[in-house]
Amino acid sequence: MATMKTLSMAPIGRYIDPLTDFGFKKLFGSEPHKDLLIAFLNALFKGRKQICDLVYTPQENNGPAKHYRKTIFDLTCTGTNRETFIIEVQRANQKFFTDRAIFYTASRIHGQGPRGNKHWDFELKEVYFVGLMDFTVHNTPPGKYLHRIHLTEEETGEVFYNKLGFIFLELPNFNLEEKDVKTDLERWLYVLRNMAKLDKIPVILQKKIFQKLFKIAEVANLKAEEYMLYQKDVLNKWTEYSVLKTAEENGIAEGKAAVVANLIDKFGFTDTQAMHAADVSLDFVKKVRASLKKKK
Repeated sequence: MATMKTLSMAPIGRYIDPLTDFGFKKLFGSEPHKDLLIAFLNALFKGRKQICDLVYTPQENNGPAKHYRKTIFDLTCTGTNRETFIIEVQRANQKFFTDRAIFYTASRIHGQGPRGNKHWDFELKEVYFVGLMDFTVHNTPPGKYLHRIHLTEEETGEVFYNKLGFIFLELPNFNLEEKDVKTDLERWLYVLRNMAKLDKIPVILQKKIFQKLFKIAEVANLKAEEYMLYQKDVLNKWTEYSVLKTAEENGIAEGKAAVVANLIDKFGFTDTQAMHAADVSLDFVKKVRASLKKKK
């Protein structure tokens, strides 16, 4: 497990990490830089939709009724056709993550209804949720990083309703090397995955839009207060990673301890036999055996 000393010195590279809260909003979350978000979304929709302009809307959504608690989005934007784009960065897997995405989009759909007794024919504007996930889902095949989801007819697979869409990106599953990157979407995903580790702009990212992105992302160009906010975000990210990694390692250790205990207690394995069967150290087996004796 990383110590607090190690965490307090979380690595700060030449470019900001776009998967931190500060980094993502710095790069994609303001009017002067909205061309970056437009370019990313257009690459993501791959011609299915052409976004010409965006207006940032408040991140706070009070929900369709007063008793609903507030929901906070990373970014929420409105397109020229009044369609809504909700973009959220999720660093760690969370129970009911999909449910939350549905709730966010549903509240935006419900909010289109007129207040009072105004006449309305129920025509809705489009709502899209884009989830940038810095984790993998357990049943996703290796190498699959893009999920496009619509309401479809079950038997034919044809789209039943095209005004509601979900795009989930499992970023850890995007493992293309620089030489294998071909499309604009792959370029954007390469940036999201690797920017914090780069010390120069890769050849594949020499387009004008990416040059602007990297210029904004230069840590050296941050103001003192911005740098402090970013440093805190990086520290939080590494702390979260350390906690999750420790919990994962503890879970593995507990599982192996249970296996070793079973081999000793139920099958009478010697320390050496248990060591080889469970693929653990001899010292680990001896500690498990000692704990079993204390319980008896």
